[in-house]
Amino acid sequence: MDTSAKYLFVPYQNSNLGEAEMLSESQLFYDQLSLRRSVRDFSDRQIPKEVIENLVKTAASAPSGANRQPWTFCIVSSPQIKKAIREAAEKEEYESYQHRMSEEWLADLAPLGTDWQKPFLETAPYLIVVFKRVYELENDGHKHNNYYVNESVGLACGFLIAAIHKAGLVTLTHTPSPMNFLSSILKRPDNERPFLLLPVGYPAKDAQVPDIHRKKLSEVSKWYK
Repeated sequence: MDTSAKYLFVPYQNSNLGEAEMLSESQLFYDQLSLRRSVRDFSDRQIPKEVIENLVKTAASAPSGANRQPWTFCIVSSPQIKKAIREAAEKEEYESYQHRMSEEWLADLAPLGTDWQKPFLETAPYLIVVFKRVYELENDGHKHNNYYVNESVGLACGFLIAAIHKAGLVTLTHTPSPMNFLSSILKRPDNERPFLLLPVGYPAKDAQVPDIHRKKLSEVSKWYK
């Protein structure tokens, strides 16, 4: 394996905002993202394919260990596949709610009104299933490991969720456990593992969300001067 090759380095394209612009842009971005909510009531209104492509390209611009970009984004619009995913997800979720979750966990979920039924998996026009790539199989059969895979894919998912909100759409981070059925339904290779399932679409006209409140800045940050 050739380890001597190096990237060509190019000048960094910095926007070079002034302090006033920085403050304005950072406040605007916060104001926009602070309105993001997890939505479970979706419209079946269609979305242009190009919008979804832009969302995925944004996610794939995230940093990754050694620039290995260890992710695959599977975009599902097929009603048949969405139905199969819903049925398999609800089977696992039913088991979780009935037998796997602790009483404390169920009590914490109760105010949010969630249960094992996931109709949004069929209603939303798109499902984006994010897979992490544990390794790459090279032409000579060598398994080339990827690095900081969970961290890298987690960052990409954060980019994706922010991009979905910025586009005026909604999503929900869905992680039925276990998620191996996604590999089977979508026929993914052995080097990929399901990481996150995101329904993407417009909110239903009557969509509602819990009136939750986020922790204050002082509760989530610590300054060292």
